[in-house]
Amino acid sequence: MPPRTRGGYTSTAPRRRPTGSERRRRVQLREVEPEHPRHDRDETEEVLEGAPGGPIDRCILRSFHKHVAAKIWLGEDRAPLKLVNHGAKLQLWELDVERSRIYETVQRSGLAPLISCSHRVASRPMLSAFCERWQPETTTFHLPFGEMTITLDDVASILHIPITGSMISFSQPLRVDDANALLVELLGTTDVEASRETEQCRSPSVRLQWLRENFSTITDVSSDDDIDFATRAFLLHMVGCTLFADKSATSVGVVYLELFRDLSMVGSYAWGAACLAFMYRQLTTATRFEVRQLGGYLTLLQAWIYEHFPEMFSSPDMAYIESRPRALRWRSHVIPDSLQSLRERLDRLQSSDVCWEPYVDHRAEHPFPDIAWFSGCIKCGLVVEPYHPERVLRQFGHIQTIPPRPFAPPRPDRSILLDQYWERWTDHVLIDQSRGRRCHYSGESVAEYMAWYDRISHRIVQPPHLRSGFTTDARSSLPSHTASTSDSRNARALRLLRHVISGGRQQSGDYFWGALNEAHSILAGSDETSASHSTPSPAPASHSTPSPATRPFFCPPTFVYPPPASVDPPPASVDPPPAAVDPPPASVAPPAPAAGPTASTTVYVRSKRKKKT
Repeated sequence: MPPRTRGGYTSTAPRRRPTGSERRRRVQLREVEPEHPRHDRDETEEVLEGAPGGPIDRCILRSFHKHVAAKIWLGEDRAPLKLVNHGAKLQLWELDVERSRIYETVQRSGLAPLISCSHRVASRPMLSAFCERWQPETTTFHLPFGEMTITLDDVASILHIPITGSMISFSQPLRVDDANALLVELLGTTDVEASRETEQCRSPSVRLQWLRENFSTITDVSSDDDIDFATRAFLLHMVGCTLFADKSATSVGVVYLELFRDLSMVGSYAWGAACLAFMYRQLTTATRFEVRQLGGYLTLLQAWIYEHFPEMFSSPDMAYIESRPRALRWRSHVIPDSLQSLRERLDRLQSSDVCWEPYVDHRAEHPFPDIAWFSGCIKCGLVVEPYHPERVLRQFGHIQTIPPRPFAPPRPDRSILLDQYWERWTDHVLIDQSRGRRCHYSGESVAEYMAWYDRISHRIVQPPHLRSGFTTDARSSLPSHTASTSDSRNARALRLLRHVISGGRQQSGDYFWGALNEAHSILAGSDETSASHSTPSPAPASHSTPSPATRPFFCPPTFVYPPPASVDPPPASVDPPPAAVDPPPASVAPPAPAAGPTASTTVYVRSKRKKKT
């Protein structure tokens, strides 16, 4: 038996003295060790101490001290994120009649809906406000009334792409040499062209513009090999503009080209699950305060907001039919509100403001997928993210209960186990006991849910002492003792200016001048403006058209006040008006009219200068 030493049973060989480099490495490890997430809980509590609205129990949101919402509570602010949206670039490569063979292959892959459903415009303040509420540990948005997230059902309904099939997996990151070999083999380029392109991108990637310039001119009359090359290039260009749009904003990874090696097998992948995992990771990265950009398929995120918050942000397309993807139901537009205003609007959201089941009318064309109940990990290459349907039961029409603690995703190198787990997804869906009972009303939760949620979540993003008071619809819902007079005036003035801005540039100058004059009167605290804003009084009979100074801001320049007879009489409970003031005594003579021109005319008198003799 070997001798027993202080460290346990060891061999009888003499111990070797550590080298200088080993001693330095041990010192560095000891210095870095306190920054490990398992040991920084005390530091997190110290940073968040005294921040109202922060999580009291930090067992769930362990990394909240690095979150952008924590910085906002401390008085720091971040501008709206820069968005990576390629909706316009996708339309630069059209598949017309001359490229019908390429379109047939794309249609068989299940990715054809991406050609038409991408939004051209993305709203920076709106997406930034929701990104500030994303929590990486739970992969959900933390709103004042509970958690919400983008589910597999949302992806299938909004995009109409497959969410079942093989998981998209890569064993290791792609090197530049391997990327050049893939370009030569699958796209038919030369070694020199492939090396020049990857060197320009400084990564195993190719530019989207390079794909369009080299392969968009191939038609059906070309050879079979050239058509296959162009089809792979189009698919790579399309997923780079949509599902896997990264923050480079101009390129796409060559690693996805391996998925298009066999064009007949493209439709066998779970593209929707991979898109959702990639979107989760982009939202997680954007929650760090130092990040200034958001990638991923923003059409998915924006359409999800339109579906669940239609009264706040959406602009529906009345010509939409349910057989098309739900992304086409909405017209993309830029929200005119600022980021700070949207933060305050989201802080005042209630469960009744949410459309929890927006796809009821869509079920006839697109039934509910059972895989949406899958509880586990979803993956896109080396990106692995947890998927927790038990945290958002209300989005499935069930009563929300207190969910179990979220699980941390395993390492990406264990891709074989994750793939096997996903292939047997029917064994890993939530059982009926975990799903709970159906809701009696939308957004229902158990009685103890909100008390638990208050302890573990960060419900309010904008701190009370930094609120602007410029919210338009939510300020009126506050109690009278909480909204000051200055806040109500600011809200009214902002509402007035928003009406003017939304009217466009076709309005006359008098209209603008009248609106600015009224806004100035509101901010100055004029009682007459406050009274006229609520109930405009009729104009005298001698003035049929009000001047710009007295015209209401919501009326066009040609507005004519109604005659006094059309004004509703005051209610009977209103006290009668006071008696008329006695006329002045007869001894006081009225002032004589001033001689000369009247006030309505202007006379210019030219003075004559005498000449010197």
